[in-house]
Amino acid sequence: MSWSEAIAAKTEQLTALRRKLHQIAEPGWCEYQTTAAIVSELSELPVTIYTGTDAVESSARMGLPSAEEDAYFFQLAEKAGLEPALLERMQGGHTGAVAVLDTGKPGPDTALRFDIDALPITEAAAEHFPADAGFPSRHPGYMHACGHDGHTAIGVELVKLCVENVDQLTGTLTFLFQPAEEGSRGAYAMVEKGWLDGKDYFFSGHIGIHDLEVGTIACGTERFLATTKLDVTFTGVSAHAGVDPAAGKNALLAAASAAIQLQAIPPHRDGIIRLNVGKLTAGEGRNIIPERAEMMMETRGETNELNNYMEEEARRILTACADMYGVEVTIDVVGQGSTTESSKAIGAKLSSWGEQFTKRVIGPLPLGGSEDAALMMNRVREQNGEAAYLLYGTPLPYGHHHPKFTFDEGVLPAAVEALAQLVTTYHEKERVSR
Repeated sequence: MSWSEAIAAKTEQLTALRRKLHQIAEPGWCEYQTTAAIVSELSELPVTIYTGTDAVESSARMGLPSAEEDAYFFQLAEKAGLEPALLERMQGGHTGAVAVLDTGKPGPDTALRFDIDALPITEAAAEHFPADAGFPSRHPGYMHACGHDGHTAIGVELVKLCVENVDQLTGTLTFLFQPAEEGSRGAYAMVEKGWLDGKDYFFSGHIGIHDLEVGTIACGTERFLATTKLDVTFTGVSAHAGVDPAAGKNALLAAASAAIQLQAIPPHRDGIIRLNVGKLTAGEGRNIIPERAEMMMETRGETNELNNYMEEEARRILTACADMYGVEVTIDVVGQGSTTESSKAIGAKLSSWGEQFTKRVIGPLPLGGSEDAALMMNRVREQNGEAAYLLYGTPLPYGHHHPKFTFDEGVLPAAVEALAQLVTTYHEKERVSR
C-alpha cells in the first residue's frame, strides 16, 4: 500500500479525532484534556513521549492563565477521568507533548510543529457545521475557531503513518504538539527546552488563512508579522462620584482615552503595521470613581523593527494617558513573535515531486498575521537548518477567530499527505541515498 492509499484509509479516524478534539476546546496552558488525548493516541506506539516540564521549559512560558481559569480546566480534566500521573505532570499549566521517532538509521533530524490550543470565543449554536453535525465545544465560551483541532489530528495521524512506514525512513523525527500558540505564548518554552536545537529541517503549516479549494497546498508562506502582546493595568484612586469626585483618580477614563489615542499612531513608510485593543475592563458601579482598568492589546509589524516602532509608540501613549489622569500604569509583555522566512528550497522540493503527489501545489502565499512557529523556524535557520511553513487549502465561509469558523474536513488528509511527502522527500532511504 502506498502512503497516499494509507492516508486515504485513515480519513475516517482522522475526522473522528478532529471532532473529538473540537469538543474539548481549551485555551493556552490549559490544554489538559487535549494533551491527554494526544498521549492516549500515541502511547502504544514505539515513540518516546515527553510531557510536563520534560516538554516545555517552565520559566519560559508566557501569558499564563489566571489561577481561576487554570483551576477550571484542570478540574474539568479531573472529572473527565484523566490519568492522575499525567495530570500531576501537567499541573500548573505545563501542557503540550513531544513525540520522538528514532528510526535507528543515520539520516536527517527533523522537527514538525502542531499547535493544540483553542480561543476564548463562544461558538455559534446554529447554522454552524460542528453544531449541526453534533460535535460543538462542550466548554462554554471557548472554541476551536482557528483550526488547531485539525492541526492536532493531522499531527497524531502523521506520527502513526511514520511509525507504520518506519522501515522506509532514516534519521529522527520530532513531533511537537505545542500549547498556547494563540497570543504567541508557547513556542518559546519549547525552543528554550532545546527541541529545535541541531535540527536539519522544520515543517509546520496552517489550515485555511486563504479561501482555497480543498487539496490545494501552498508550498510556503510569506509576510509573517512580528508581534508583541501587552497586558496593561491602570491603577487610580476610588472615590464617591457624587460626594467627593475630586478625591478620585479615574483609571477607566485613562484606559478609554488610551484605547482611542493608540489608533492615532501614524503609518510607517517601511511597511505594514498593526495595533489592536482586544479587551478593556474597568469599574465597579455607576457611582464609584473606577480605581482599576485592565487592557489586553497587541502590536504587529512586517519586520521586527516595525513592530518595535509600534510597541514604543504604544508605550509612550499609554504612559501619557496615565499621566493625564494622574493614575499609575504597568505594562507587561505576555507574548512575543518574530518575522521569519519559509524555505524556498523545501517548497521547491514539494513541488518537484508533483507527479507522485495527488494534491495541487501552488506557490507561497502571504500569512498576513503572526505565527508562534516563527520562533522555532528562526532557531532552526540560525543553526543552518531549513524551515518551511505550508498552508492547507479549504473554503472559508467564515474567517478565522469567528464564532462560525469551520473548515472542509477534506483538508485533513490533504495536509497529512503534504507533510508525509516532505518526510519521504528528506527521510526515505531511497531518496536520501541518491
